[in-house]
Amino acid sequence: MQAQAASFQPTGKRHFSHVRRLANGSIYMDRRCVYYRKPLLESGTLGTKGNVQVVIPHLTESYSSSQDPPEKSIPICTLKNFPNAIEHTLQWARDEFEGLFRQCAENSVQYLKDPRFMEKTLKLPGNQPLEVLEGVKQMLVDERPTSFADCVAWARLRFQDQYNNQIRQLLYNFPEDQTLHMDYIVAAANLRAAMFGLPKCTDREEIARVLKLVKVPPFEPRQGVRIAVTDAEAQQSMGGPTDQERLTILQKELPTPTCLKDVKLAPLEFEKDDDTNFHMDFIVAASNLRATNYKIAPADRLRSKLIAGKIIPAIATTTSLVAGLVCLELYKLVQGHNKLELYKNGFVNLALPFFGFSEPIAAKKNEYNNHEFTLWDRFEVQGEMTLREFIDYFKNEHGIEITMLSQGVCMLYSFFMPAAKVEERLKLLMSEVVKKVSQRPIDPHVRALVFELCCNDKDGEDVEVPYVRYLLPK
Repeated sequence: MQAQAASFQPTGKRHFSHVRRLANGSIYMDRRCVYYRKPLLESGTLGTKGNVQVVIPHLTESYSSSQDPPEKSIPICTLKNFPNAIEHTLQWARDEFEGLFRQCAENSVQYLKDPRFMEKTLKLPGNQPLEVLEGVKQMLVDERPTSFADCVAWARLRFQDQYNNQIRQLLYNFPEDQTLHMDYIVAAANLRAAMFGLPKCTDREEIARVLKLVKVPPFEPRQGVRIAVTDAEAQQSMGGPTDQERLTILQKELPTPTCLKDVKLAPLEFEKDDDTNFHMDFIVAASNLRATNYKIAPADRLRSKLIAGKIIPAIATTTSLVAGLVCLELYKLVQGHNKLELYKNGFVNLALPFFGFSEPIAAKKNEYNNHEFTLWDRFEVQGEMTLREFIDYFKNEHGIEITMLSQGVCMLYSFFMPAAKVEERLKLLMSEVVKKVSQRPIDPHVRALVFELCCNDKDGEDVEVPYVRYLLPK
């Protein structure tokens, strides 16, 4: 839990921009409550089911201390080659959206802005360097649009590849001429235009006119294509050897970021609730086209939105009951009770009906040098001090020897670092070490830094300790 808390920087309005990057908002709020030592009344509903969990500082475990079993995922081979339900095609369409309009664009923006992008990319495992660089080259060179007509042409060729050529590759015939085809072209072209800052167009007659000018290459079956029929085969194909020759050619063919300084490019974040941004238009068209390929019953826009957005309709009675249970625990908090047995986690299922209550689980206790601590504890250190002073402080005050020190994903100090690098960093202030290693300034709103420690105790044994909250001078 402490390591999770360390990946976020304290307060300021911009701080909350991290929320949308997290897959689970409840886990994010839990991390914040642990960091600031605030109580959390977590509740949720799923149809007729509901639950309430009470999280009290220094008393109970946190929300993230116990986790639900992971959701059953759809096998890769089913998604890519053998879908048999509308849920499969909708998940495929979501993945397609992320790949076409977000991931490649983000990689391309990093290539333009980060001088070390190439170096970092080449260190990726398996075929990932090749896939990333091919995507960047397509985005910035081969398929970069300069007009909306280029976006229409790109959408038409993408349509041909995904819903015609690839299906023929699976020896399947695709039915011709449907309104759904034009829905895909309109949505994909407008999303492509939005990425590159080009004017949009919703006039279907104009788009149809542009389509007549697009030259679609004839289908030619590729030789030696292997279609994965199991997850193991799909994973094996992704982790195969890299084509070094192709990788070298791509590095040479990619223009330098300086040559592409005029390029306007922005990744698109999927937003299901805006009916004017073409996001759901693309998802519905892409999913239903793929469903048609495999003779799966298509889904209308509402059902597609429910599945793709993972929306579960709420029942007012369940919601009101859970809200009432939360209020009961809130009264106890306001009254200042600090006995674990007075609080109750609640679980209900109105369909049975079932009502269950249990005591919250106490926070797990750990120990170092005969000092007990829980996930709610931490070392509070007032800066500034040099790295050498920081290490000496923990050795003298807490009897622990730091062997590794990190901040977020940055390794600031370790026993196996070259001696010259260690000696250089020992003289620097902690904030300067962070800026030097992360290669970015500390934001003005940040009032404290979070450090993670790997340590040995007085007997030289590895020991787990709380994280460090390092307060910066005002």
